[in-house]
Amino acid sequence: MQKELEEHIKSIHENFTIVDAHLDLLWDVEKRRRKGEKQIIETYHLPDFKEGGANIIVSSIYITEDYLPELGLRKALDQISAFYSELDESGDKIKFIKSYADVKDALDNKMIGILLSFEGVDPLMNDISLLRLFYELGVRGVGITWSRRNFAADGCSFSKIEDKKNGLSKFGEEVVTEAEKLGMIIDVSHLNEAGFWDVMKITTKPVIASHSNCRALHKIMRNLSDEQIKAIAKTDGVIGINGVSSIVAEGHADIKALADHIDHLKSIAGINHIGLGFDFCDKIFGHNTDPKSKKEDEDYDVVNGYPDIYRLTEELIARGYPDNEIKLIYGENFLRVYENILK
Repeated sequence: MQKELEEHIKSIHENFTIVDAHLDLLWDVEKRRRKGEKQIIETYHLPDFKEGGANIIVSSIYITEDYLPELGLRKALDQISAFYSELDESGDKIKFIKSYADVKDALDNKMIGILLSFEGVDPLMNDISLLRLFYELGVRGVGITWSRRNFAADGCSFSKIEDKKNGLSKFGEEVVTEAEKLGMIIDVSHLNEAGFWDVMKITTKPVIASHSNCRALHKIMRNLSDEQIKAIAKTDGVIGINGVSSIVAEGHADIKALADHIDHLKSIAGINHIGLGFDFCDKIFGHNTDPKSKKEDEDYDVVNGYPDIYRLTEELIARGYPDNEIKLIYGENFLRVYENILK
């Protein structure tokens, strides 16, 4: 029976399209290239992608506090420039996703597709014309905020304390409208609740939360309420489950707790609106992964990188998820959004 299960899991990872809707990949690439390293994706990340069966990776453009506000634009361009250098070096192995045709090309040719997305529009400052320039550079996702304020909106907190009531600014409304016009995907992960509901008032396309979990199971503002989950589903959008321990559960978080979020999303939104957005941090940011020396309040990846997605697959099978539902969760739901929006 165990051998049959292993073969079943292996078949899923070899034959299903797996999309991870959030990884701080370019943060790592740009940092390492600045030190003189090359072929970062091919050397450090591609083996893990392949071992876990990942096909499409959404890389954030994530800017740390020390570069904001003045150097946010510079740092975003540095990250994109570093990615173009990676394409020059490893273009036969990675595919830059700028359209749905690119998605199909990556899958048909067994390349790793990489799509770029803002994690906070901080690099734009308050200049809407820059959005078009980033679109021309290949950015296709618009995460409006990280968990802080920018010119577009307020981010949510990581605590139980209720967020500020400020919604989208006029500039934030312009960002949503212009992004949809260009063919960019609106991402509400990290956005505060007032801003979220403002997005829902003006959006005309599917909206995603690339890496968020359920507030009903873990009551922090970083997670989504049932009402928010239903609203995303109503746009035909997708919520990518987040594997960072502090987003999964209070105290000990494990695979079962992460699968509980999938169960809850299924009960509230339905199977067509669940995806993966693991936000793997241990390898990217050098987190301590030794359970014996890890402090109680230290974050860790509940799924230990791409090769460990097999354990989540095993858990979903144990819970009775049929293959057709796992296929939707692992990639098909996000692919539907990409086909709808990407030009």
